[in-house]
Amino acid sequence: MTICPCCGFKSAKSERATLRDVCPGCGAHAVGEPLPRPERELPSFGRSLLLAVTGAISVIVFLVDMIVSLVTKATSFGFWSWVAAAETAAWHLKWAMIPVSLLVFFGFRRIYHSIKQSPAQYCAHRYARNGYFASATVPLLVLVLIGLTVPARLQQRQDGINAGFNAQALRIDRALIDYKEKFGTLPSELKDLNRLPDTDGSLALALSNISNAENNGYSVESEVAAAPSKKPRQLRGAVILNASVNTAADEPLSGGISFTNYQLRLPGPDKIANNEDDLIIRDGVTYSPTDLPRRGPAPVTQARQR
Repeated sequence: MTICPCCGFKSAKSERATLRDVCPGCGAHAVGEPLPRPERELPSFGRSLLLAVTGAISVIVFLVDMIVSLVTKATSFGFWSWVAAAETAAWHLKWAMIPVSLLVFFGFRRIYHSIKQSPAQYCAHRYARNGYFASATVPLLVLVLIGLTVPARLQQRQDGINAGFNAQALRIDRALIDYKEKFGTLPSELKDLNRLPDTDGSLALALSNISNAENNGYSVESEVAAAPSKKPRQLRGAVILNASVNTAADEPLSGGISFTNYQLRLPGPDKIANNEDDLIIRDGVTYSPTDLPRRGPAPVTQARQR
């Protein structure tokens, strides 16, 4: 390669320049034969310095982020606190390590191999080797630390999804209670809950996330407990009343006591109904399909004997 001393243009000619040669960049003519190479040349340190500085910066950035995470979040300085701080730093630097990894694999590797192939032309071989391995170790360490925390992160994400789903289910349950308090009965269909005020929009969001929101797993029923007619219930204080009053007071109570029950079965986070992750709300109590108790017979009011 020939370099023009006037403009610095690099020519791909490998043979020695002659007086007839013209620079393609500026048009300058050669004025003499090129100077011979010096007998002794000083080794270059530019490539070694690049590898050493890059490796040092990678290590310093990771350590600083880890120390900041330890100071701001940890309550102690034990071993596991340092591990947690390193994991936090790894997640902070995850996107920065992608270009660093590509640079190490495609750029620094070639630079380091060129230094190894021509040790006489380059100096500071030890610093170049340490910088190269430091630049390669930090992305690998970040990858390992992220891999260790992936299961816990996935579990936290699933817990968040379940918490959001349970919050919406409890919002519908609360709306059923408010509806009964306002109108004196439970709605026959879930869409009737839209009659309630919804200032924050949480009820509308909960209803919209239920497929077929009209009657999806929602049922309401009334249980009537019949009062016995053989033995009338005496009123409190009847022992001090006279005979004429007792005759009128001992008449049996007619009718019964009405109890309104409801059950709401919602599909789980997978949006598929009638499987194991469904959520069942019965009379304000949350169950899973496996621990749902069976309904017993209608309760009967017993007459208290005196």
